[in-house]
Amino acid sequence: MELKRDIYKKLLQWKKDDSGQVLQVSGARQVGKTYILKKFAYENFRHVIYISMAEPSGEQFLQCLDKVNEWEPGTPREEKPIHKAFELFDREFRDTKDTVIIIDEIQESSRVFNLVRTLAREFDCYAIITGSYLGRLLSKEFFLPAGDFEDLTLETLTFPEFAEVFGKRELYESIDLFGGSDPEQYEELKECFELYQRIGGYPSVVNMYLEHKSLERCDAELGRLMSIFTNESKRYFDDVMETDTFEKLFHGIAVTLIREKQGAGDLVEDLSRIVYKQESGRFTKKMINHAISWLRSSHIIGYASKSIDCDYLNIKENDRFYFLDVGIAHYFVARAGADEAIIRGIVAENFVYLTLLRQISGGIAGNAPWFATYGKTKGELDFYVRSLQDYKNYGIEVKAGSNSGNTVTRLLKDGKIDYIYYLKGDTYGGKTEDGKIWTVPLYLADRIVFNLGA
Repeated sequence: MELKRDIYKKLLQWKKDDSGQVLQVSGARQVGKTYILKKFAYENFRHVIYISMAEPSGEQFLQCLDKVNEWEPGTPREEKPIHKAFELFDREFRDTKDTVIIIDEIQESSRVFNLVRTLAREFDCYAIITGSYLGRLLSKEFFLPAGDFEDLTLETLTFPEFAEVFGKRELYESIDLFGGSDPEQYEELKECFELYQRIGGYPSVVNMYLEHKSLERCDAELGRLMSIFTNESKRYFDDVMETDTFEKLFHGIAVTLIREKQGAGDLVEDLSRIVYKQESGRFTKKMINHAISWLRSSHIIGYASKSIDCDYLNIKENDRFYFLDVGIAHYFVARAGADEAIIRGIVAENFVYLTLLRQISGGIAGNAPWFATYGKTKGELDFYVRSLQDYKNYGIEVKAGSNSGNTVTRLLKDGKIDYIYYLKGDTYGGKTEDGKIWTVPLYLADRIVFNLGA
């Protein structure tokens, strides 16, 4: 089944803007980057050149580059060698606005990646580069040209996209956030959301469920995807020992989410204690740090930072891990031994983390979503948002059920935050008369706004 993706509209906008920049599309393995880019290209351009640096077409293009760079002293040099290389690769190539070049798995060739500046500055046609392991681009042989890139990230399916698969996108977008719609409509969306929290948004997992209606098969597919990731990552590590860290790291991250969430003093050392028992000496802190960075650059995990007392000027960066797909979160937390109630709470919080992550560098402050601790109560706030729309402070409390939190109400009373959003699994929504406390169904988290004080 074809799964509609919201990134398609952003691709259309990139084409319309015609900035001259090369578009870099990143995202985890198996999220559908190649599929959506080919669909966009063939539906919106007269001529498409697709090259995968991990397939024979990549080797063939390198041969074209070798050919145009042949030169004998005393003979004229090729005026536009890169243009000529594309002409050799595809005789119908024309450097016009009707043409788009897609170079997939770009991390496999620093030589081709380093042509990005030329593509941006000397070509009229559009160009897109993509890959699942773009963390490889940080290696010294890759030259990162500033100002020649525009970036887009393709996630696993968001809940709005997931709802569309099941014919509920219109309902998702129209239902009232605060209880003004028919209760049956909330229950309908809630049922869809419970499935989403269970299997997540990897396209192959969603299609597996559509075909077989089996959660066990979905779990098997999630395991297969993580095995593919681990096996493919081996090629990018100098020390084979480091590839053995991934499975244990996944378990360790799940354990840190299950434990009392007060934030880690040092995430790497905390995971070392959980996973490796440092006294064994088998793994160094550098190796673990490398593996964590790889998981992050490969869009498997993300970070949250900690605010002390809801002070946006007192932030401790990178203080908690989350998974970048709720299905993956459920998969590993369940395998760490958590009971159903704990799993529901962790997955719900992970879901809200992802909704906030999408607003970073847009409507909210910070380099990553923030949670907060409060010294007066020795308690914790699930998420703290400093809005860039009204410059007010928002406390977000996530509840898989219908309970409320004490720390967040104390923060509001003490003036540390201006508004509270309760995101609950068992609610139709509502708000207080003074407009300070808003309750929203958890599955509508992507629709909440941070402009209440505007």
